This record gives sequence, structure tokens and C-alpha cells, in this order.
Amino acid sequence: MAETRRVEKVWRSKPTVEGAGVHLRRAFGFHEVPQLDPFLLLDDFRSDDPAAYRRGFPWHPHRGMETITYVLAGDVEHGDSLGNRGVTGAGDVQWMTAGSGIVHQEMPKGDGQGRMHGFQLWANLPASLKMTDPRYQDVAARDIPDVVDDDGTSVRVVCGRYGGKTGPVEGVAADPRYLDVSVPPGVRKRLAVETTNHAFAYVFAGSGTFRDASDPKGVLTEQVDGATVRTPVGETGNRSLVLFDRGDEVTVQAGDEGIRFLLVSGKPLQEPVAWYGPIVMNTQDQLRQAFEELQRGTFLKQKGPG
Repeated sequence: MAETRRVEKVWRSKPTVEGAGVHLRRAFGFHEVPQLDPFLLLDDFRSDDPAAYRRGFPWHPHRGMETITYVLAGDVEHGDSLGNRGVTGAGDVQWMTAGSGIVHQEMPKGDGQGRMHGFQLWANLPASLKMTDPRYQDVAARDIPDVVDDDGTSVRVVCGRYGGKTGPVEGVAADPRYLDVSVPPGVRKRLAVETTNHAFAYVFAGSGTFRDASDPKGVLTEQVDGATVRTPVGETGNRSLVLFDRGDEVTVQAGDEGIRFLLVSGKPLQEPVAWYGPIVMNTQDQLRQAFEELQRGTFLKQKGPG
């Protein structure tokens, strides 16, 4: 018999400023790493105000981790030290493996209505792959399979498998599954999750209840108009992160407006983490070496043309 995962904890994403002055919401970061291993950070950069995001993320380094950028509206222009240039548009995904080191920039550009909506997730790399060659997997929206179940639930499969479909992102160390799930109003949905993997949901539209054995609690949620309200007891709403305990399925009961959330799971690396800014290693000595290499100009092990 399937075991429904308990909800271990629910919290709201918090406002923060990154890059050259981008206002976003951080769902989790440094302090939550042990609970969410192999994931390091999740940023929600949804905004309808160009002044909040147009300064972007100018040139900066990464090593020892991966960034997963999922865009819902607007475009993110990117470039890097390998000579890659491109645009991640609405519905697209960019999965960047920094590996041994890369320097890149990400500049958000809103759509015709000024909207720039999306998420960036950081995944850790195991010690054996910290210094692997950098690579990109740029995935167009049209190549991400959609699965529509009989109950009307719609699932975009970015990575991993669901409903007989396999997401286009592959070869990622943490063996993750990354789903964009929309459950219609009033529908109760069970979603299988690998028992040994850590899993979380990030709600970004509507509300609902993640059924579990713990006492239900209302959570503060920020609505689209900026007002802060308390959802009905047990319901989880927009900008809420739900951390699950172990089990082999997640159960959600959609509210009156339905619910949409990212459901992400991955295999824990169970390795020490030495992390400062955009560089994630296993020891303080490795971290110190990375920053010394940045100062000496020897950080990049692979360089682009010219």
C-alpha cells in the first residue's frame, strides 16, 4: 500500500535582492540545505515591474553546482565565458552545469506587458563531478512534454518521468524529477515520488491542502494584489514551500481556484557542503582555492573562442 508523505514543514518565500538589484523571493537557501539535499536554493523571480528586475545579473562565476532556470513569461538573455549566447523565453528551461567553472550573465527582459516570471533552482554536484566540464541543456517550450490526466490534472515534465513521458533534461547527477503540476478546482490528486528522494512543492498559483498525518495549519500567503491573508486551515497558497517527509507519494487536494506548483525531488548526496556566493564545494580549502583562482585569473579551466 502506498504511503503518503507527511508535510514536514511549510514556509513562505522571503523578499531578497540579488545581482545588480533584482528584487525576488527566496523560497529556500543556505540554512535549509540539509533538509533539501541535493538542492541548494530556489528563487522566485516573478514580477510585473521592470524596475524590479531589469538590472539583472551581470557577469559572475559559478563552480561545483548546477542552475535550472524555468521561465513562465518574459525572456532571460544569457552569455558566458565559453562564448555561448542565447535567450530563454516563456516556457523554456535552461539547465546549466557549472562544473569546474564558468563566468556568465543573465539579463531578464519582460514581455510586452512588463512581466518577468520564472524560477531558478540550484542543484549541488557530487564531489566526483565538481570539476567536470561545464555544459548547457537549453530546452525549448515545445520540447517539454505535457501530460493531461483523466481528472484534468496537467503536468509539464521538465526532468524525470511522469505518465509515461520523460522530460528532455538528462544526465543530471542528482537524478532529479522536476514537474510543473496544475490540479483543477476540487480535485484530489496523488503523485508518486521515489521513496528515498527528498521532495518539495512550491505553490505559485491558487491554493490547496497537502494531505498528511500532521496537524493542519493555516499559512500566511501573499496574494497577487500584494495583500497578505491567512488561508483556511490546512490550505497552502501562493509563494509557499512545502517540505515533505519520506514516503512514496504526495497527495494534494486542490482548493476552489485549483492549485499550480512545482514538484521537485532528487537523490540526497549526503556530502559536506562548503558554500560561499556562487561557488559550492565540499571543503573550505576547496572554496578558498576557487576564490584564489578567481583573483589570479586561473579560475576557468575551459575558455571560449578568442
